[in-house]
Amino acid sequence: MIYLKTDEEIELLRENNLLVSRTLAEVGRRIVPGVTTKELDKIAEDFIRSHGAVPAFLGYEGYPASLCISVNEEVVHGIPSSKRVLREGDIVSVDCGTFMKGFVGDSAYTFAVGEVAQEVRQLMDVTKEALYKGTAQAKAGNRVGDISVAVQEYAESFGYGVVRELEGHGLGRKMHEDPGVPNYGARGRGPLLKEGMVICIEPMITMGGRSVVFERDGWTVRTRDRKPAAHYEFAVAIRKNGPDVLTDFSIIEQELNK
Repeated sequence: MIYLKTDEEIELLRENNLLVSRTLAEVGRRIVPGVTTKELDKIAEDFIRSHGAVPAFLGYEGYPASLCISVNEEVVHGIPSSKRVLREGDIVSVDCGTFMKGFVGDSAYTFAVGEVAQEVRQLMDVTKEALYKGTAQAKAGNRVGDISVAVQEYAESFGYGVVRELEGHGLGRKMHEDPGVPNYGARGRGPLLKEGMVICIEPMITMGGRSVVFERDGWTVRTRDRKPAAHYEFAVAIRKNGPDVLTDFSIIEQELNK
């Protein structure tokens, strides 16, 4: 069932998602060669709790950490570890969630560790732009497929793979609500977008083939060909006049550009 949110509920969702953006900024400035993904997870948990929220991922269906941190060929759901040390040239997708005042925030951003190869930087840039292309279609009267095809067509125009097995989702009092928001599809198909819906749009794009492998830890998803993947995610409220983006990447990017 799709739940429409009131203006007041959307503002509570915005509050959560802005905290997620601030948490990602705090984590992002600590992403340097030599740091472990477990250290980054601790930074995020402390930051979230210090702002009156709790990590939405921690304990979710048994997940053991506050962040999903996915490095290079890992697409999503990488488990932070004291043994995973970041190195110059890595890319790191960090997915973060908060729970506060009865609602959830959820967003992801892919960071470079120092200088990365130009082809990897292009993958990051294209994935982020695919998110923007999809978000532009998130308005009342369109359908989910209009978002999906905008993401797919842009990413595939660069020869990249679009992961099929994972998708975006509705967001509200629960982290995963209806509708599902795939990153591939057809115009005019899928659920109708109505004012008051809140969804997460999250392109997961690969440099090579789109096939993925689910690792034995029960969480980590990586590319089958072990080529890099990037992942960005917005929480978006559907409005009559267009998308109302509840996430704020500028908070992250201002921190990275200091």
